[in-house]
Amino acid sequence: MPNKKQSANNNCTWFNGFVTRENREKLHNHKGAVVWFTGLSASGKSTISHHLEKRLFEKGCSTYVFDGDNVRHGLCSDLEFSKADRTENIRRIGEMARLFIDAGIIAITAFISPYQKDREQIRSLVSDNQFLEIYVKCPIDICENRDQKGIYAKAKSGIIKEFTGISAPYEPPGNPNIVIRSDELSPVEAAKRVMSLMEQKEII
Repeated sequence: MPNKKQSANNNCTWFNGFVTRENREKLHNHKGAVVWFTGLSASGKSTISHHLEKRLFEKGCSTYVFDGDNVRHGLCSDLEFSKADRTENIRRIGEMARLFIDAGIIAITAFISPYQKDREQIRSLVSDNQFLEIYVKCPIDICENRDQKGIYAKAKSGIIKEFTGISAPYEPPGNPNIVIRSDELSPVEAAKRVMSLMEQKEII
């Protein structure tokens, strides 16, 4: 019989179905995991993550990219950019990523996720071998030069409030699985590095 787990703070019960994560991973022929890209706006997170998705897809993996802007169009459209709302945004994505892992899928996320505490909270939701933290490191002046939306200029002029790297902090990861210098590596080369790590971790 499937197991049920009662939540301590409500009347909801987690129902474990008849198909396990291991069953789904066997079907996909790889493990479920989350590849968590973090870094400043325009550092290259989205571009690298989509190159990674393409390479994994070509390898036959079941994968999906959660992109920061895309998620804020729907799931998190009610949230602003205060510290509390940023934390809630990441919490929701973390819970979604956990469900994808349970489905045996490789979830790739591309979020600024500026606060170390929030990223550690996501890590705590899954096992260590299911969470890869990728720090996309890039000098802020290069990020500004890459910024096609003009949001850095708006942040500097005060039009956009609480903008990470300008008027709000970014806390770099203390011990990421990989540091990608996106001012030195091409997105394709960066994606290859992440793929190699996933192979080393026996995710794929």
